[in-house]
Amino acid sequence: MPPSPFSNARLSVRRRSPGARETAGDWDDPETLVRFARDLDVLTLDHEFVDAAALAAAEAAGLRVRPSAATLRRIQDKLVQKETLAAAGLAVAPFRPVATAADLVAAGAAFGWPLVLKLRRGGYDGRGNRVVHNPTEAAPAIAAFAGKPGGLYVEGWAAFRRELAVMVVRDDAGQIVAYPPVLTVQRDNICHEVQLPCGAADEAVTIARRAAEAFAVVGALGVELFELMDGSILVNEVAPRPHNSGHYTIEACVTSQFENHVRAVLGLPLGDPSPRVAAAVMVNVLADADGPGQPAGLAEALAVPGVALHLYGKAAARRGRKMGHVTATGDDLAEVAARARAAAAALRFGEGA
Repeated sequence: MPPSPFSNARLSVRRRSPGARETAGDWDDPETLVRFARDLDVLTLDHEFVDAAALAAAEAAGLRVRPSAATLRRIQDKLVQKETLAAAGLAVAPFRPVATAADLVAAGAAFGWPLVLKLRRGGYDGRGNRVVHNPTEAAPAIAAFAGKPGGLYVEGWAAFRRELAVMVVRDDAGQIVAYPPVLTVQRDNICHEVQLPCGAADEAVTIARRAAEAFAVVGALGVELFELMDGSILVNEVAPRPHNSGHYTIEACVTSQFENHVRAVLGLPLGDPSPRVAAAVMVNVLADADGPGQPAGLAEALAVPGVALHLYGKAAARRGRKMGHVTATGDDLAEVAARARAAAAALRFGEGA
């Protein structure tokens, strides 16, 4: 038979349901949140930045919130997050709260240089982080965060060999399913690529399960890990939601992270997280520049065989903003990675499109 003229690539675009009900207002306002959620079976989140006090108000009004306000409260404050992980016996980089340049210099004397200064609240994709290399950089680093709410803390530098991630999903009964560890490739503090398999030790999954238990998470939890030069593993951060490092599960696993998150928050049996392919690579598609949200290069990307394109439907592109992702699956990791990278490279957003 001659080869098919059609690519077997797939495309999905997020759309709003025609019957969706909308509530306008600030999601951190308890009254607005309760009004929005009044007819829902369960209120869940696609990011962890909703004010925990507003979620607690929703719970007090009788609404079922998963993950709970208490869980969010301990994760949103990254200093408390680190304290919770350490109290559970999980290895983390040394850390302490800081408020002044003198505090930072004292931490450098205790932990060694460089240090990573972080906002306790609101940081993501490297935003809210600053590497401090020596005592002379302490005062400018503190000044860079002047006026930011929530306070600061500092971590010792983790000299890691590579970065890993594990997705776990936990239900109300404490049952946990764990996806396999993946390698995450970061550029400019943003995840650019996720690779399965990565040959990580079973310890990574054990650590992720213990993290889910430590926070009593109900739903999905992304656990970011550092694998050090000696093979030991530290927990970097956790995110109580379906996570960028788990997007590959849509195509690669029996039950995706999204489906298992919904199952968990609704009290339904958790699905099989096992991979159904030998290899998968997910590549994030970032905007080249500021501009419209429509992509150039869509036809070229869809011409790459065996890839799935997920465009997020964002109206505007900003340089470095995640506009979608591409996943390829197959038998050979190198070949799969080449297809995923080719499709992602074809998509362009913003003025450079």
